[in-house]
Amino acid sequence: MDLRDYQVDAVYQTRKAAAQGSVILQLPTGAGKTVVAGDMIKRALAKGRRVAFLVPYISLIDQTWQSFAKQGITDIGVVQADHWLYDPAAPVQVCSVDTLARRLAFPEVDLVIIDEAHRRSSFVNAWMRKGGPTFVGLTATPWAKGMANHWDHLIIGETVRGLIDRGFLSDFRVFAPSSPDLKGVRVVAGEYHQGQLGQAVSNRKLIASITDTWLERSTGEKTILFAVNRAHAAELQASFIERDIPAGYIDAHTSPQERSLIADQFHSGEVKVVCNVGCLVAGVDWDVRTLILAAPTRSEIKYVQMVGRALRTAPGKEYALILDHSDTTQRLGFVTDIHYDELCDGSPDNKKERKEKEEVLPKPCPNCGALKTTKVCPACGYQYVPTGQIETEDGHLVEVKAPKFTQKRVAEIHGMFLSHAREKGYKDRWAYHKTMQMTGLAPRGRGTPTQPDQKVLDYIKHINIKNARRRKSSTETSTRNS
Repeated sequence: MDLRDYQVDAVYQTRKAAAQGSVILQLPTGAGKTVVAGDMIKRALAKGRRVAFLVPYISLIDQTWQSFAKQGITDIGVVQADHWLYDPAAPVQVCSVDTLARRLAFPEVDLVIIDEAHRRSSFVNAWMRKGGPTFVGLTATPWAKGMANHWDHLIIGETVRGLIDRGFLSDFRVFAPSSPDLKGVRVVAGEYHQGQLGQAVSNRKLIASITDTWLERSTGEKTILFAVNRAHAAELQASFIERDIPAGYIDAHTSPQERSLIADQFHSGEVKVVCNVGCLVAGVDWDVRTLILAAPTRSEIKYVQMVGRALRTAPGKEYALILDHSDTTQRLGFVTDIHYDELCDGSPDNKKERKEKEEVLPKPCPNCGALKTTKVCPACGYQYVPTGQIETEDGHLVEVKAPKFTQKRVAEIHGMFLSHAREKGYKDRWAYHKTMQMTGLAPRGRGTPTQPDQKVLDYIKHINIKNARRRKSSTETSTRNS
């Protein structure tokens, strides 16, 4: 296979750095990590060297050696249980990390390439301390805590944003139509407590919202859904099936044969949605048009890996549609904004925080719900114009120039909208959106409900009049058309 320019440069930079120590090569999902690895392997074989390629999942074993075979690398042995390709004499060994760890086996090789190198492995760390071969790690997300303590160099082959701009990855749009209430869900070791998280997401309204939104927003095909646990995934699958939407299910216990069948049904259109529990995070090159995030996470690594499943280009694919029912995008930002220039050694101040992160986090468009960081919504073209005090005169609205709002005043206004929302039975998110519309600023924190003052009451009146006029206009148009 002919390498793309960034792949050629990635191989060159990695080989150069490998002369001085172990190397992590960052390439986003869909950037062709296996193709790059194949080029490195062929270069090593040309010099009479032996290579081990390590994978963290059994499901990647056959996919990996088959990919290498397509690149002309055929003298391959596989180290995984009693695999039929077991051949310790072959110059290239595709190995399951878990199998090597159980056997306490360090293959006699000159080059070790580790796929998904952000995953922690005490076996790999021990092998690196033992020394001998050259070690190269491949990953789209080299941000795991402590990686700098084991790896010497980071080479950034390309970024998600760079590949989208060059047309090698698909652009995307994110909508955040509903989200779970995570109050009371504990955080353990930096991630949500899975048991409590499972309870938080398993409510009828949220499950129904996920199905309703898919019917409203998606093209009705090729959708992957990430759920919290097996029960949650089964609930969501049942919800789709109840609406006559063919839906599949995959978890860690799904057999390879069944996974292959579901993949075939997915691409033929026989299955529209595949609900899974963490099984489609890596090594999946499906043609995904819509992604449903129903599993909240605090992990940038997990989040970027999930979204990466939808960013591969495909014929007729204008953009990937991401329906975020987990609040993860609003919590962590767009995947194109998550990037670090150095490995993390685990110290509190090692990871460089994005400048003014709170200011650049995406917010929902008040018109269509798409997440955005700009004043003009890229999905519907809506342009937000902040408004201040609204005066009424003979049934007509007069907009007064918006004053500048302090964060304290924004918090007060948010509390007033919260009070009105709860009185009317609206969701708290209504108060969030109205505060954004009125002040142009995002409220911080959950807010404390307080009695609305006259300015907020005037603004609510303005909203109600505007909505009434829109409904009247819509009704009149429908009547004329009928």
